[in-house]
Amino acid sequence: MGVFLRKDGVLFIGPVFAREWSTAPRRPRLYVARTVYAAVLFGVMCTAWLILTGTQVISNVGDMARFGAILFQLLAPLQLAIVVFFSAVASASAVAHEKDRKTLLLLLITRLNNSELVLGKLFASLLQVITMVATGVPVFALLLLFGGVSLQQVVRVTLVAVATAVAAGSLGNVIAFWREKTFQTLALTAMVLVGWLLGCEAIQSGIIGERIAGVDATRVATMLSPVRATLAAARPSAEVAGQLGWHDDVNRFIVFAGLSAVVLNAIGIWRVRVWNPSREVRAVSAAVSRSQESIWGAEHDLALEQKQPVERTSSTVPEFERPAYRHAWKNPVLWREVCTWAYGRKVIGIRLAYVALALAVTAAVVWSGGGQGSAASRGETRVISSAAWPAIPFFVVSLVMINALAVTTITTERDGKCLDLLLVTDLSPGEFLWGKLAGTAWVTKEMWLLPLAFCILMASRGQLSWQNLVYVSGGLFVLDVFVTMLGLHCGRNYANSRAAIAVSLGTVFFLFLGITICIVMMISFSGSFQIQLAPFLAFILGGGFGLYVALGARNPSGAILWASLVLPFATFYAITSFLMDYTLGVFLITAAAYGFTTAAMLVPAVAEFDFASSRSSQP
Repeated sequence: MGVFLRKDGVLFIGPVFAREWSTAPRRPRLYVARTVYAAVLFGVMCTAWLILTGTQVISNVGDMARFGAILFQLLAPLQLAIVVFFSAVASASAVAHEKDRKTLLLLLITRLNNSELVLGKLFASLLQVITMVATGVPVFALLLLFGGVSLQQVVRVTLVAVATAVAAGSLGNVIAFWREKTFQTLALTAMVLVGWLLGCEAIQSGIIGERIAGVDATRVATMLSPVRATLAAARPSAEVAGQLGWHDDVNRFIVFAGLSAVVLNAIGIWRVRVWNPSREVRAVSAAVSRSQESIWGAEHDLALEQKQPVERTSSTVPEFERPAYRHAWKNPVLWREVCTWAYGRKVIGIRLAYVALALAVTAAVVWSGGGQGSAASRGETRVISSAAWPAIPFFVVSLVMINALAVTTITTERDGKCLDLLLVTDLSPGEFLWGKLAGTAWVTKEMWLLPLAFCILMASRGQLSWQNLVYVSGGLFVLDVFVTMLGLHCGRNYANSRAAIAVSLGTVFFLFLGITICIVMMISFSGSFQIQLAPFLAFILGGGFGLYVALGARNPSGAILWASLVLPFATFYAITSFLMDYTLGVFLITAAAYGFTTAAMLVPAVAEFDFASSRSSQP
């Protein structure tokens, strides 16, 4: 039905993608994103080289080749993580943004068919991601000069990244068309991606069995997992050299990712006009059509049909017909967050899915036993026990979901024009902020409590000392408060919802990604952690500059400037203390650095600015 059309010699998928194709080159952010991405890859390469030359002696060509191979195996997963994050968030937030602004309804009444709508939004969102991957190819090609890396490896890693981007983007796109609220979309997308990766790791570890359908479990994991496929594509192997056929597990993963994208998009094309408009919108529309002669209006009639209490102000209504009033608390914002379905009734499904993820991680820890695990080739399990590895993505997805709710609680109200009502009320900025903070904590209470319960379980099994339990619990609490305030801060400062979501989630993502990269690089190239500050200096300064741009560019303050400068150095010190088993130092520096950053965002919002108009609250 004309899905693939040609206009001015450009192949596109409907007018939605055609508009993005023609307007994207006009935006500076396209070139900024590509430049920053290439600079990050090149910066990691230079940092690794400085670490190697500063701590080890390079005596022959073999040392150079080993460096190139190790660095390639470090950069390939880094590219995969960035691609998965951006493709999933970009596609999910693009559709969610249309729903929040009620513009998706306008698209549904145009001549766009289902495939043009679904595929157009998908590929329009993936356009920037694909250009980023293409920008990284020349950087990866530089590794060929070191040796130890072949052109075939670069091509295979790039194909895996593109296939994963299409699959992750399709997942976020379909979930966004399915769910009504932005938080539901982001939370479900994050949990499905983490469940996908953890499920493949469970297959890799042999929980299901050593062989699945007659195939070795390790090969099955490579066929299904983007992480395992990337590692296999980046690893030089004589067995796969020159082998590009169906028997290559990496090629099978590319086919699997492509088929997954096809199935997901087929479901989206089939159901997009069934899911949209949602039942809530249809119910309100039906009530509007039936309330032409009603003196109370559509909202009253709809609430009466659903047997919900309705407030009436007219004294002409007999007392027995008046439903009971709902008395709000002293802080009406907190009352709305706690006592109403502000984020939809389907948020219960999000909680149940999160509990299921927590149970799966707990089962993996119990199955792994209480030992520290066998030593790995470069000592990863000497840093973190094998039993604790499933907890890392579990903790990260908890923080991501808390941050997603915090930022969407502001952006959704702004897109719905509800935030402007604060201008005509006597609600103070402090009441609004504390109400949103406490309300976000209440709605995401499972994300606060279940990681703590998981740590207590590990301590009871002897996999975590009771002293370290106190440190980990305190650190998790500080980070939970930090990501909550970060979401509210970005939601307040960025008028564009997509920009606010991208900056908020991107800050959390790159924070943990940077920590992971630093740890892996320190372990891979040297064990002298105390003398590695100089090689990481550019890395740290770049992170501080990026943090200040994200937090303080639109609302500069001295406190945010100092927080942006101090936080990367404090994080580096916490990483080195962790690697040297100084657990108390890790806790103290984490609590101080992230606590100060939280206060730098919190105090100005409470004392000076109104969320709706940024006007001073002082008389």
